[in-house]
Amino acid sequence: MHSELDAYDRRILALLQEDASLSSAQIAEQVGLSQSPCWRRIQRLKEEGVIRGQVTLLDRKKIGLNTQIFAEVKLNAHGRSNFTEFTEAIRGFSEVLECYVLMGAVDFLLRIVTSDIEAYERFFFEKLSMVPGIQEVNSIVALSEIKSTTSLPVLR
Repeated sequence: MHSELDAYDRRILALLQEDASLSSAQIAEQVGLSQSPCWRRIQRLKEEGVIRGQVTLLDRKKIGLNTQIFAEVKLNAHGRSNFTEFTEAIRGFSEVLECYVLMGAVDFLLRIVTSDIEAYERFFFEKLSMVPGIQEVNSIVALSEIKSTTSLPVLR
């Protein structure tokens, strides 16, 4: 369901994406609403699923997750019939932060974080390569991060 968002909703969402700890009073002041209507809008956005949740974002390097790998995974013909088994296995790996189904030469793109290359090697041999149906994995090491954001472009 696509929700119709007006300018107030979009400004509220932009503010919450930058700092989810803002109170409804602080948000109301910044968007030009009184507190009650602003709070009701936030509640509606939550009920409609536009706001999926509120989290604390961590700096992965400051907690020792210095290596980021993008892995392209290709399943064999038999593996494609076990799509559910593959996706459940991937969901169980805490090292995998994101997994996308792709169209094209590979079936999945994974974003993986580990402390170092040796930790990735252990993850690869002890977990990822043990998932049934995998034909090929192409691992790409990210050297540096140019842009990383969780903010969607809600302001038009």
